[in-house]
Amino acid sequence: MVAALEAVDRLRSAGFTPARPVDEPVTGAGSAPPDRRWFAGHALLPDGPAAGVLLVARDGRFTEVRTGAEAGDAHRLPGVVLPGLVNAHSHAFHRTLRGRTHAGSGDFWTWRDGMYAIAAQLDPDSYLALARAAYAEMALAGVTCVGEFHYLHHAPGGARYTEPNAMAAALTEAAADAGLRLTLLDTCYLAGGLGPGGAAPVEGVQRRFSDGCADAWADRVADLADLPYRRVGVAAHSVRAVPREALRTVAEVAGGRPLHVHLSEQPAENDACLAAHGLTPTGLLAVEGLLGTATTAVHATHLTGPDVDALGGAGVTVCLCPTTERDLADGIGPARALAEAGARLALGSDQHAVVDPFEEARGLEAHERLASGRRGRFTPTELLAALTNHTCLGWPDAGRLAVGARADLVAVRTDSVRTAGADPAQVLFAATASDVDTVVVDGREVVRGGRHRLGEVAALLTAAIEPLWQAAR
Repeated sequence: MVAALEAVDRLRSAGFTPARPVDEPVTGAGSAPPDRRWFAGHALLPDGPAAGVLLVARDGRFTEVRTGAEAGDAHRLPGVVLPGLVNAHSHAFHRTLRGRTHAGSGDFWTWRDGMYAIAAQLDPDSYLALARAAYAEMALAGVTCVGEFHYLHHAPGGARYTEPNAMAAALTEAAADAGLRLTLLDTCYLAGGLGPGGAAPVEGVQRRFSDGCADAWADRVADLADLPYRRVGVAAHSVRAVPREALRTVAEVAGGRPLHVHLSEQPAENDACLAAHGLTPTGLLAVEGLLGTATTAVHATHLTGPDVDALGGAGVTVCLCPTTERDLADGIGPARALAEAGARLALGSDQHAVVDPFEEARGLEAHERLASGRRGRFTPTELLAALTNHTCLGWPDAGRLAVGARADLVAVRTDSVRTAGADPAQVLFAATASDVDTVVVDGREVVRGGRHRLGEVAALLTAAIEPLWQAAR
């Protein structure tokens, strides 16, 4: 825990800078790299695919994006270059569950028991190690910004750490070390469930998630500030974990910042909300003022027609997490209907059963094909827009290869056994995370030649995960 508490002091006193890239010396906190020049044989620009693209960046932003160019002295990138990808929904500590929850049958609720067992073990130091490795894995897959839906706030039993935001500091330092921008979605979690009589008290490991009341949660969040590479947003965990009277407080604390919420992930949640309030979860959020253009509804799987219209009409973002939704047998959400109703889409890896943005994008399309019996429900351009929706995390200046935008890019090889012969414009339907060669975040190389600047990420993951399961036995 000492390391995480020291990190808080460093962040407050010196400002926040990402860890040193592999290709540049330490030049002091807040310093920016000199001009960077890359050449892409193919790139996906805002107005479509282009060939022979020169990209120049200074102070972390693109200053020139020129097509039909020659490489000159620019660094040649392999394959096709995409804008930086976003993981709009992450629970970093869930990465421990991969390959650990498949011994028997069950559903979301039985899976949750394993998640609670891990949540009981973590402290700021072990969380830092785990999140650093999990975020590095995301960077290897082409992610340049992550939205962390953060509710593991307190010590076992619910007592506050000496520094109340020590766990948030651990996540912030982890993202810096891994080279990602972070949107910390500090999550209000106050109830252990929802029944006909209302909210149930938290119990067991849930006490680590709860601040006791909405005002105490708001006071703690008030101590978190935006930093150059971190945005602070808020979240209501769900209508089953946030009592109705606290929802409006969450909306007020958000104040236009990103506001995320798990929504209608399970039919049981809908049934409980209808029994307690006479409203669907979407209807309850609408009445309490939580729906708007800064809102992201995560999952939104089991919706009524009026729910779809309400979300689309409010201009919310809906974050689909296809690999998690099928891993937990949650169901297939009405993504196409939501988009047609006016909702914007984003993608997330949620519990990290898979960390592969390309697979999430294909999952979005494939689930629609299974539900509708038709192909081509989302075009490659629409899928790329969902993969690069940085706006839902409070970074509207990222997610495109354009002058003035943040200098993020992802080079995807087109000569692997998976991508050989693919049209660069349709690479999302062929590539996997293993095809990512280079990742640049704010002008700094984080991944080169498929290798993260931290070294062997698999070893980092093993070192972070194994002790937690040993303690959980």
